[in-house]
Amino acid sequence: MPWRDTQSSRLRRLFLEGFTAMDIAEPLVSFDESARAEEVKVVMEEKDFDLVGVRKDGLVEGYVRREELVSGHCGEHSHSFTPDDDLVPDTANLTDVVKSLAINKQCFVTILDRVGAIITLTDLEKPPMRMFMFGIITLGEMVITEIIRHRYSDGSWQEFLSEQRLAKAKLLQEERQRRGQNVDLVDCLQYGDKGWIISYDEEFRQAIGVESRREMRRAVKEMENIRNNLAHTQEIIPTGWPRIIIACSRWEQNLEKLPERMAQLKQPKVKK
Repeated sequence: MPWRDTQSSRLRRLFLEGFTAMDIAEPLVSFDESARAEEVKVVMEEKDFDLVGVRKDGLVEGYVRREELVSGHCGEHSHSFTPDDDLVPDTANLTDVVKSLAINKQCFVTILDRVGAIITLTDLEKPPMRMFMFGIITLGEMVITEIIRHRYSDGSWQEFLSEQRLAKAKLLQEERQRRGQNVDLVDCLQYGDKGWIISYDEEFRQAIGVESRREMRRAVKEMENIRNNLAHTQEIIPTGWPRIIIACSRWEQNLEKLPERMAQLKQPKVKK
């Protein structure tokens, strides 16, 4: 059934503002700079920590990696936090978290302008991140569905699908109608079918910065794989990590212009 733009706006706001860095962050364990390196390394090995914070005068001023703790004291091996570490505030949305993780595979979270937590790739398996990813993929599918519904309101989108794929959609529509659901045929298409159809639309590809049909279909396939892994509670890290970076980057790039683009792309497609 048709989906209103107001619903789209509310959901975009929910997924961008409803989850923050602190929903998946872990407290950054820290040690005084005077702590002996060998003793701290033993603790890190027991806890399977790759790095810990280093305190100076009671405040976390830097961090040290486990492999560096061979002798001396923690302070001798400490790294100060720099812009290259890409610190994120505790209120950062998960898109910003992913962008930060793409730089160093970990990001430090600041609380009241002081580093107090850390996020690593494994934290992306947590329920908030999985809900966030599933949400933006589903939201993207809803947008594509509405574009197809309006751009090909005469049903001409059917010419892009094979007879087998079209027949499968019609069977699903019949079953849903038998259950009392009033649905359009486009609502019964699979995720991959919608991506295949929209890949032929050059204006849509240009709007989201995708150059070719092949690139569009590959992106849709990657999103479909992530969604399937999420739906079946399978791991999305590390194999899905590159796809997550791409998905979040494209989501951010198109978010602000999405309402305007939706209005343009909902216009019926003119056949040449």
